[in-house]
Amino acid sequence: MIYLNLVIIIIYSIALLLIFMYALAQLNLLFNYLSAQKKKVKTPFLDFNNPEKVPFVTIQLPVFNEEYVMERLLENIALIDYPKEKLEIQVLDDSTDNTVETTHSQIAALKAKGLDIVHICRTNREGFKAGALKEGLKIAKGEFIAIFDADFLPQTDWLKKTIPHFTDSNIGVVQTRWGHINRNYSTLTKIQAFALDAHFTLEQVGRNSKGHFINFNGTAGVWRKECILDAGNWEGDTLTEDLDLSYRAQLKNWKFEYLEDVVTPAELPVVISAARSQQFRWNKGGAENFRKMMWRVLKSKNLSPKTKLHGLLHLLNSTMFLNVLIVGILSIPMLYIKNEYAHLKPYFYVMSFFVVSTIIFFICYWHMYKRSYGGGFKNFVKYIGMFFTFFSIAMGFSLHNSIAVIEGHIGKRSEFVRTPKFNIKTLKDSWKGNKYIKNNISINVIFEGLLMLYFAFGMYSAFVVGDQGGDFGLFPFHLMLCIGFGFVFFKSLTSKA
Repeated sequence: MIYLNLVIIIIYSIALLLIFMYALAQLNLLFNYLSAQKKKVKTPFLDFNNPEKVPFVTIQLPVFNEEYVMERLLENIALIDYPKEKLEIQVLDDSTDNTVETTHSQIAALKAKGLDIVHICRTNREGFKAGALKEGLKIAKGEFIAIFDADFLPQTDWLKKTIPHFTDSNIGVVQTRWGHINRNYSTLTKIQAFALDAHFTLEQVGRNSKGHFINFNGTAGVWRKECILDAGNWEGDTLTEDLDLSYRAQLKNWKFEYLEDVVTPAELPVVISAARSQQFRWNKGGAENFRKMMWRVLKSKNLSPKTKLHGLLHLLNSTMFLNVLIVGILSIPMLYIKNEYAHLKPYFYVMSFFVVSTIIFFICYWHMYKRSYGGGFKNFVKYIGMFFTFFSIAMGFSLHNSIAVIEGHIGKRSEFVRTPKFNIKTLKDSWKGNKYIKNNISINVIFEGLLMLYFAFGMYSAFVVGDQGGDFGLFPFHLMLCIGFGFVFFKSLTSKA
């Protein structure tokens, strides 16, 4: 029994230490972010009235079975303010349903109005989104390639705000910040927006401001065509082709420009099954890219040790879910071990890394929250509730995301599963009847329900362990885990079309 306890303690400690290291990296990014706020980046001047100075741009729209948002997408893109003779739009349509015909008709109508727009349909989905982008690139007229997913709605002046930054010939990518048109639709959309806002402020700005690697986010950004080709073009061997190409480009010394103040509105998944598929793809893709890029980053002679460290931690982002799951599951046996062996108690005080890590995350996310909502006591109280909710539900996703991470690390291949789009902005809009929602329930949902009960047992254990009237140090942690897994479990059972 003593050996089993030792194994539990070692695994628990390693997972805690990795979370703590990640939290310290986030704290460093916060300092970088705050420092960057003091420096205002001016948009370089580009004379759009001089045809000779205006570069040719191709907008690529990779789509797949987008019945509910396709018309909105094309109507929005048609309003982009850019010299028509220097703009081409490619609709990269891999659809397998009736949207191919309706999209074709809408494109024909836009073409009749003088828009240079082409409808490219492949006979197979080889390489999925990466394959579609690569296929379109072969015939793209543009020197620069802007990419938008089907649920994104760029402002009319979007190209005029981004293209001038390419006057620096070392810039390979300009990425903009995502906005959320349905942020307040539900608890699920609120916590997704909360997490994405942290990524698009703290992480992207924090890394970019110090020259560390960032990533193109798959959409709402512009690539220099030369950069794509120089980095080896799009590859479909991971589920996050955007992260893959981003690292290959930066390893080739291309610079990325992140524009925090240019916001591109988009729609968040409103059904948990859609959020699950998106989370699975992102987290598995992150682990796949860690396998693919780890040694390239470490062996690079052009990168500083700090940039290498931030790069590796960036690629290990999704692996934090696995560490959280390990810490959560082992925390209950650890509670009993702590109260069984009195001589180990000092060790547990030293190992309170998770509390410190949580405080660091709390501080970092507060600065991000202030960026969107402002400071003050009322907003701080609201933030406490939002942070508690976000942290709980994020932990509730840890089993689902850990499976994705493990598959990514061991090299198990899987299909690119698109995230269903809904065209939902307000509470009056309904997602009921969306034909792209899957009605089958994964076996993982059952395990999430069991984990909810397991952490309820952990809360009960706080009252009965030891001989000093209980031990409530882990009670808040188990409460959040119970709530998080309960939320994911019940939403997965009830949120069906």
